[in-house]
Amino acid sequence: MNIQEEILIPLGINSLNKGTTTGQHFFSSAQAEMLEVSSPVDGKTIAGITLTTKEEYNKVIEAAQAAFLVWRKMPAPKRGEIVRQYGDVLRSHKDALGKLVSYEMGKSLQEGLGEVQEMIDICDFAVGLSRQLNGLTMHSERPNHRMYEQYHPLGIVGIISAFNFPVAVWSWNSMIAAVCGDVCIWKPSEKTPLSAFACQHLMAKVLKSNNLPEGIFCMVNGKADVGEWMSNDERIPLVSATGSTRMGRAVGKALAERFGKALLELGGNNAIILTENANLDLAMIGVVFGAVGTAGQRCTTTRRLIVHENIYETVKQKLIKAYAQLSIGNPLTGNLVGPLIDKAAVEAFLNALTALGEQGGKVICGGEKMQGAGFESGCYVKPAICEAENHFPIVQAETFAPILYLMKYKNLDDAIAMQNDVKQGLSSSIFTQHIQEAEQFLSAWGSDCGIANVNIGTSGAEIGGAFGGEKETGGGRESGSDSWKVYMRRQTNTINYGKELPLAQGIKFDL
Repeated sequence: MNIQEEILIPLGINSLNKGTTTGQHFFSSAQAEMLEVSSPVDGKTIAGITLTTKEEYNKVIEAAQAAFLVWRKMPAPKRGEIVRQYGDVLRSHKDALGKLVSYEMGKSLQEGLGEVQEMIDICDFAVGLSRQLNGLTMHSERPNHRMYEQYHPLGIVGIISAFNFPVAVWSWNSMIAAVCGDVCIWKPSEKTPLSAFACQHLMAKVLKSNNLPEGIFCMVNGKADVGEWMSNDERIPLVSATGSTRMGRAVGKALAERFGKALLELGGNNAIILTENANLDLAMIGVVFGAVGTAGQRCTTTRRLIVHENIYETVKQKLIKAYAQLSIGNPLTGNLVGPLIDKAAVEAFLNALTALGEQGGKVICGGEKMQGAGFESGCYVKPAICEAENHFPIVQAETFAPILYLMKYKNLDDAIAMQNDVKQGLSSSIFTQHIQEAEQFLSAWGSDCGIANVNIGTSGAEIGGAFGGEKETGGGRESGSDSWKVYMRRQTNTINYGKELPLAQGIKFDL
């Protein structure tokens, strides 16, 4: 594949090559460090980018602050119009951007295209939202008084995104924040910055055509140090961070110390429960895609399968048969399973399986590093099915790779207890045709996760529902529902339209 002709030129970034500054559209520095970006698909270097210096970072902040003064005064429906235009631009560039996401990150082409479609969908959602940023009106206890609540934009929203969804998570945050009146500074993963740059480039064209400052949407390139700058920067009232629990703990601590706002969407250790009443033909689709989709590198990946003891052997054999049919290889050519993001992820995969054996579990299918033609990047593995116990330390941890742990249960109370007995609380699922089992799973004493599904898998959330989880997943909510409120500050207003000044609670104070 000619990356230049098939992807970069259609996206309007044909000049992107080693030595090009792909930062925030404002500044560049000859002293900046260069980062080479390579694809896990074939191991080839795609481009080189410069990393943002501290001096450049401060200039970006200043540009964003200036842009906020303009953007916050624009009526919300007018801000929504800019988002609508961006959605149309994404539609016209969906194929090229989807290919870039697939090639840079390693997910299947259909998943790459689906990620861009998710961006388009959130643009549509945000456009509608721009006319529905509703407050509340309530009755005052004092005569001739009116009391209400309204929402105002925060200012700068910092967005730290992870490699596994290089563009969609940014759109969840930025499109909603934008219609709320905020401006955004995006730090993409250093593993997938080119997809981010393409999105910024397309947005810059929209802003320019509307005579708006580029500072409404900014981007900074960097590693953990740039994330630390953002987390500790009092000029950024909200930081939305997606990634590991370790990263989120550091971001959350820094924000708490300065009384900033944090929106954290962190790790998952997601389980599916298969009851005796499950439709196994239906369940196998959800289980297999949940376990191997994006090569196990989704925060919603199915990592544990809790199976009733009476159907355990049947399920195990069905899974082994299904895994034998998986096509592994170049994700842009129709293969279902692409590479892991880099060789370090492969090592983590292999080390987890070694630890599993040491702790008493065993691999029953897959688990090898792929060798030979087509796998020269060294980033391909065979997804693994393992037998394990829920209390194993390696099962309690999140390994960002395609490892599925199988375990048995006797009754549903035990299964739900196993499902909840991990530190993470993102996504969960049950397959059953029995309404009482489904309702118990969804009850207050059922799943403790932010997402709980019945007869669908753990992955594949829609943008209309708020996305996020509990416990060490961070407690944040992104995307749909009323998640917009986190990007705004709430204000209570009381208006006295009378000629007297009565005090609340009947207090008398006469002069």
